[in-house]
Amino acid sequence: MKSGPSRLYHHFTSRNQIPGRALLLLLAGLLVCGCAVNPVTGKNELSLVSEASEIRIGDKQYLPTQQSQGGLYSVDAGLSQYVNEVGQRLAQASDRQLPYEFVVLNDGVANAWALPGGKIAVNRGLLLRLSSEAELAAVLAHEIVHAAARHGAKTIERGTLLQGALRAASMSLDKSQDRYDNMIMGGAQLGAQLISQSYSRSAELEADHFGIVYMARAGYDPNAAVSLQETFVVLSQSQKQTWLAGLFASHPPSQERVNRNRQTVFELQKTIRGDFEVGADRYQKKLAYLASKSEAYLAFDKARQAVHEGDLTAADQQIRTAIRQEPKEPRFFGLQGEIAYENKQYLRAMAHYKTALKIDPNYYEYYLGKGLVLYKLDRKQAAISDLKKSNQLLPNAVATHALGEISLEQGNKSAAKEYFRAVMKGSGAQAETAKLQFVKLDITANPQAYIDIQTLVRDQEIILKVTNSTPLEIKQMSIVINIESQGKSRQKTVSLHYLKGHQGKLLKTGIRPEPSIPIAIGTQIRAIHLSS
Repeated sequence: MKSGPSRLYHHFTSRNQIPGRALLLLLAGLLVCGCAVNPVTGKNELSLVSEASEIRIGDKQYLPTQQSQGGLYSVDAGLSQYVNEVGQRLAQASDRQLPYEFVVLNDGVANAWALPGGKIAVNRGLLLRLSSEAELAAVLAHEIVHAAARHGAKTIERGTLLQGALRAASMSLDKSQDRYDNMIMGGAQLGAQLISQSYSRSAELEADHFGIVYMARAGYDPNAAVSLQETFVVLSQSQKQTWLAGLFASHPPSQERVNRNRQTVFELQKTIRGDFEVGADRYQKKLAYLASKSEAYLAFDKARQAVHEGDLTAADQQIRTAIRQEPKEPRFFGLQGEIAYENKQYLRAMAHYKTALKIDPNYYEYYLGKGLVLYKLDRKQAAISDLKKSNQLLPNAVATHALGEISLEQGNKSAAKEYFRAVMKGSGAQAETAKLQFVKLDITANPQAYIDIQTLVRDQEIILKVTNSTPLEIKQMSIVINIESQGKSRQKTVSLHYLKGHQGKLLKTGIRPEPSIPIAIGTQIRAIHLSS
């Protein structure tokens, strides 16, 4: 249902409801029509998302999800090629052939994820914690199973089924009440939700089991999956090992998983024989360059933390250290631009963002920072171009809000309203600011959406109870009263002077109808003026 301004501060309940019996029949029909055999497990299960849809979802979400996780790691192109080669080798052993892709993300958080359709990513932070190619294979094979066994698609199906049932049962469902991420907007949120979900116990065990099978088929030592899980269990019990927080959130380790993995390997070794690869030396050689820059990325992380804490001097010192140790990393220059921006050194910030873009012209954050700098320098048209480019790579609230501000300054109120409307669907302080800006622009055109007027009779006089449901202060309001009695109509205009936000006021009209004569009263807000 399309949300409108009336839903900002009011709640409406629709009378258009489907009876419970009809809803059950609808759901039963979906269940009958959507059964299919899972290509990995061989089990019959509900399947409402087709393979073609899975692939489309993965294709559409892959880029923005990469962007939201630091973008591609591009300094050592050979590392990404290596990870893709290992992934493709495992994909050939999968029970389901999909257009698998494997990339390395420029994020120090130890994590890996899979989108529907076989789009898989692993963070550089996790690669540094693995010790062999077989352990890398264990991670990638696990993610391959999540895609092949439709674990992400099942999450979408559960959401679709639930939302569809709710919409069918009550058309009062309001999309404006959906919870959105503070930064990511629009369709890109689906990818963010999919990779941040915590898989069910059964899905994790399934991915472990068949991942080990795929490892063995591809010639990798399946024992690496056991040792890796053992390490994760130990580290998950330590308060100091925060580097695995990302992986543990979506793939929680447990002793049960370790035991199941051991049993799977034991059974496999009865049927699959041969020399399995570990590839420890090969892996260390491939990781040598990234490992040699560990101190640089540690300084980068410290700089980011210092920015978060408001210590810009410490942040600047740390990022300079990072750049000296690794001058080819664009994210370092991007953060240096952010530090300069926060220090109001806009020309310096511009230079840093340009350097980052010269190294990597495909990351949203650099266009966002450059666009904000251009806005501060009053180069609005150039700012619009960069902010829109940022949104193309990753729809985000910061760029969208800035575009709304620029549109408002240029006198394009309709465009500003649409930008603010998009941002206010989110959460946090920026969403609240955008909501207020939207209402300021919309209230004069649609006052009835925000101002409630009730007619009362007191001491034989018609009284209007006027309630302001917004936080805005109203300086003056003109209300037209339509009076119908004995087949005749007339109008009277009354004025209300000053009404605080979220408050009501009683307004005398001077209309005193005869008690014995029927009368119909209607009201309409003719004009409304806000306090400056």
